[in-house]
Amino acid sequence: MKPELSVVKIGGNIIENESALGDFLNDFAAMKGNKILVHGGGRTATRIAGQLGIPAQMTGGRRITTRETLDVIVMVYGGLTNKNIVARLQGLDCNAIGLSGADGNTITSGKRPVKDVDYGFAGDIREVNGKAVKALLESGMTPVFCAITHDGKGQLLNTNADTIASEVAIGMSEHFETSLYYCFEKKGVLRNVEDDNSVIPHIDTESYKQLLETRVIADGMLPKMHNCFNALQRHVGKVHIGLPGMIAGKEDLFTTLTL
Repeated sequence: MKPELSVVKIGGNIIENESALGDFLNDFAAMKGNKILVHGGGRTATRIAGQLGIPAQMTGGRRITTRETLDVIVMVYGGLTNKNIVARLQGLDCNAIGLSGADGNTITSGKRPVKDVDYGFAGDIREVNGKAVKALLESGMTPVFCAITHDGKGQLLNTNADTIASEVAIGMSEHFETSLYYCFEKKGVLRNVEDDNSVIPHIDTESYKQLLETRVIADGMLPKMHNCFNALQRHVGKVHIGLPGMIAGKEDLFTTLTL
């Protein structure tokens, strides 16, 4: 039987809220067994870029990563945010190691092809080096991935953190029984976006299709759900979506996705 692994992704609302981040890191550090943390930091990057006179360029809710923007993203994601999280986990007796996809050649990607939009230095993941990540876990370390990958030719690339979490969970499923947790500011996938308590507790493939057809799942939740079911179809055991407290059993309401 394979050992268990939890891959946990935290969103920007948690990172930006000092109290919420502190509570989350306490809960994450207390999680038993193998675990990996994935984080973004887009709001902090946007704020610091603005202070440096670099305007945020967005289209359809996605960031255009210019060379100047990439410099800020590397500084914020790989430096300020990642190392603060790692240091705080060390203070909680969790032996964390901060990583980008370039470190240990753990995540390679390709620059997104230009079609209708040129997203600049945005990366689409090609491969997760599961053996390298497994070696870190077996040495007693907890990987903390920021949302940066590389193309194997010396170029860093900005990559969606939800996608990194999904692809890391998929890449590790060869070696572990993997569960994926998406922690954000809502209690789960909502049947009514105006009602925070209208959580759908369980979604499988059939109900997912119905929710898409009725547009209960729409807009910003679409790419997250795509990542979830992509992970399930590629041997990740379960995916959970909800408030950060769900990883510590503090929440009764959250959404679990299965095939």
